[in-house]
Amino acid sequence: MIVRPKPNLLGILFSLKGSIAKRIALRSLLVTLLASVIVLVETLHPAYFSKVNATPFTLLGLSLSIFMSFRNNACYDRWWEGRKQLGQMIIEIRSLIRETQILSPTDRESVLRGLCGFAHGLIARLRLEDEAQAIKPWVNPKASHPNLPDSILQDLGARCSNLAEQGHISDWRYTQLETRLYGLSQVQASCERIKHTPLPFPYTLLLHRTIYLFCILLPFAMAEPLGWLTPVFTAIVSYTFFGLDEIGDDLEDPFGFDENDLPCNAILRTLEREILAALGETELPPALEPIEFVLT
Repeated sequence: MIVRPKPNLLGILFSLKGSIAKRIALRSLLVTLLASVIVLVETLHPAYFSKVNATPFTLLGLSLSIFMSFRNNACYDRWWEGRKQLGQMIIEIRSLIRETQILSPTDRESVLRGLCGFAHGLIARLRLEDEAQAIKPWVNPKASHPNLPDSILQDLGARCSNLAEQGHISDWRYTQLETRLYGLSQVQASCERIKHTPLPFPYTLLLHRTIYLFCILLPFAMAEPLGWLTPVFTAIVSYTFFGLDEIGDDLEDPFGFDENDLPCNAILRTLEREILAALGETELPPALEPIEFVLT
């Protein structure tokens, strides 16, 4: 995630960190070169363009802008929903840190390390990484279980139930702990819903195709009235449409490693520090800071 102060005018014009300009540069360049070729043909053979009218492109461009706004809003909703769910995970774990203070040191350490293992396992699952490897520094994962983060919650629930049966905690305290574990299950289910339910593919495909068609055909309408200014305006239009399309692709999966994705590593480090501090550790791992304005 990009973390930086609001840039000034020069920063807005020349900042590349977090920008999608590098990823769409080749596409925009090819469209601009095509526009130059079309202007050259129009200059040599103006009769070919005498019946080309810009009205259809105006209507298509307006409709395309509206559809792209809908898609980007949907993608941003996914990004923001992912951030809210990770924030909810922090809330539930902090609450469990407080509510486990009455447990014996051994039981409390087991529960809190399990929570840290759950958080690491969940992020690894969302990133399609090795869940067992992510969990292993904190708890021993069940290698045969198909859902390792959920297996940790099951073990924690069973441990709390045993403590209640043995009279080490009251029924009310057990209910509170179980409510927090249920909240973590909801967080996992919500994050998995975002991860495994992409936007409808036909809608995305139609939008991609329409963007390319619009940017390729637009110079035919601008060649006669604008002349050699056509490549300039084509570059601006293609940068806008290709850029919005690329931003939507970025936001659709908020748990990845792109510069604009959520800072999952920083969130995990925050939980690590708070859990280790609750266990009495004094040498805590340093909080992650942005590197060249990117917080991972």
